[in-house]
Amino acid sequence: MRTVAVTGGIGSGKSAVCSILAERGIPVYDSDSAAKNLYRKDDTLLDSIEEAFGCGIRQADGSLDRARLASIAFSAPDKLRQLESIVHPAVLTDFKRWNAMQSARFENMGCSGTFFGKEPFCVMESAIILDKPDFLALTVKVVMVDAALEQRLRRACERDQAPPEKIIQRIAAQRFDLSKVDAIIRNNGTFARLRSETEKVFGGLEF
Repeated sequence: MRTVAVTGGIGSGKSAVCSILAERGIPVYDSDSAAKNLYRKDDTLLDSIEEAFGCGIRQADGSLDRARLASIAFSAPDKLRQLESIVHPAVLTDFKRWNAMQSARFENMGCSGTFFGKEPFCVMESAIILDKPDFLALTVKVVMVDAALEQRLRRACERDQAPPEKIIQRIAAQRFDLSKVDAIIRNNGTFARLRSETEKVFGGLEF
């Protein structure tokens, strides 16, 4: 099934856009949630992570100590690349399996109002897809969600219960190559306005 990527920086509202699409019945794959689910359920993945980062990344019950792993992985760029080299192939495999299931669900649907008058497609939500060629190659279009800095900062602080300084550091660390983006959704108003903008952008996508 054809895939449209939805990306954007912290606090931009990409998850809100994906929730609007999911309400219509469009399948949405949340890459971050999928990775967390794999951490919980994929013993082979956990074994590989433990081999790379040591037995201290498991808690007493055998589950992944995500806070400990994050402290190690984000301590140096090479550590993060090492973690991504383990986790991203697992997420990629999981997405392909999920995508095949969605293709089977909508195999004979044809063009539908659910999909803005187009043949069925699915959505991959990912903040980092523009920097990941293996994932980007699976998409037909990329839609970026953006918002004013003050709004992004407010949303992220409220959501994560984090101080502004920490959020600003995370925002500053994110970079987006706009040459790889096909459309932008501006999220500077109400949820109703975001819904209207989302429908306008997705209704106008050509693929």
